[in-house]
Amino acid sequence: MTLPSQRLGTGPGGELAEPGFWQRPPADRLAAFARLRALDSPVFVPEGGGRGGGHWALVRHADVQEASRLPKVFASAPGVTTPEPARWVRALFGDSMVNLDGPDHAQLRKIVQRAFTPRLLAAAEQDIHAVAARIVDDVLERRPDEFVSAVSSRLPLEVICNMMGIPERYRAEIADRVNHASENIGVERGLASRLRMPGRGLRALARMQRMVAGIGRERRRNPSDDLISALVCANVDGQALGARQLGAFFSLLMVAGVETTRNAITHGLTLLTDFPAQRDLLLSDFEKYADGAVDEMIRHSTPIIQFRRTVAAEHTLHGHVFAPGDKVVLYYASANRDEAVFPDPDVFDITRSPNPHLGFGGGGPHFCLGAHLARVEMKALFRELLTRPVGLRAVGLPDLAGSNFDNRVRSLRFAFEAP
Repeated sequence: MTLPSQRLGTGPGGELAEPGFWQRPPADRLAAFARLRALDSPVFVPEGGGRGGGHWALVRHADVQEASRLPKVFASAPGVTTPEPARWVRALFGDSMVNLDGPDHAQLRKIVQRAFTPRLLAAAEQDIHAVAARIVDDVLERRPDEFVSAVSSRLPLEVICNMMGIPERYRAEIADRVNHASENIGVERGLASRLRMPGRGLRALARMQRMVAGIGRERRRNPSDDLISALVCANVDGQALGARQLGAFFSLLMVAGVETTRNAITHGLTLLTDFPAQRDLLLSDFEKYADGAVDEMIRHSTPIIQFRRTVAAEHTLHGHVFAPGDKVVLYYASANRDEAVFPDPDVFDITRSPNPHLGFGGGGPHFCLGAHLARVEMKALFRELLTRPVGLRAVGLPDLAGSNFDNRVRSLRFAFEAP
């Protein structure tokens, strides 16, 4: 039974509902999650300024993992983001794969997985190494001092555009649209911004989807050796991706694939700067330690902080009975610091083994499709950044967006240690 104090936001989960909570220093937020993990059952987090509604916070590794693997109980529909997408938005733009369940999700995922042929993946991996080398060559020549724009945002954007087959003439506009579509997701804003920014983000999303729909129509007429052609010309149980489905998938790739990898790379440079002994260990034998370093960067930074679920059937989890209609949030940022799974969880340790982090989700049907490519991108870029004859380090703290949805870095200053 939910206590009245919890409903009013005065219970232990109330601080997660405070507008300023996500602007606090990361250490303060992690300490709050540690206190919640120590409780005997999940807590209720009010939403809407205490005017009713809210969600149950799953903060323990085991709970997040169990909920992730029970999609018939903890459903992704009607949406995994906070707030949930409005019905008219879903009708206009189509449902993203992350917001679907059951046969609809399975069919769409099957089409996408079939499109990722061994040949396409091999070409993508080769391209990743070439793009990473080109970016670092450019950085060494120009000597910029802001890491996100110069390095971390460029790699995943170029790789995905190359893989999808996006013509060069569209790419600058797509990068701009991605920033507008995602810049305020989960960020607490004033009234004027709340009224203005959703329209700006949706317009950016609409333009981006119209652009890729046009490319999809052209690829149906003249297929090429790229992912868009594979998706729109697929024949999986007689189905391929339609224009809205292609637009929704492309938006997911751009906003999720680009943003999450960008942020993991940026946090990774900060971690290697803050933990010089780990950086030295990685440099002592890059190929030996790189895979562990990438996974530890993802665990430590947790690019996606949380996803929502809606309870579809009564279920007991960690001492609480969830009822149909209840809202639940899977806090990956807390699960990845669970002391029961990760000894000394706040320490960055590239030799951590095992490392069952939930940075790509908690398993189940919604496990991240791009996990392999993200790891390859990060490994390729850090190989180029760290093994060239210059030292690269972060300068100061990253400028965080203060989002409750993703661990987004707006900017990070960096410098070279060698002339």
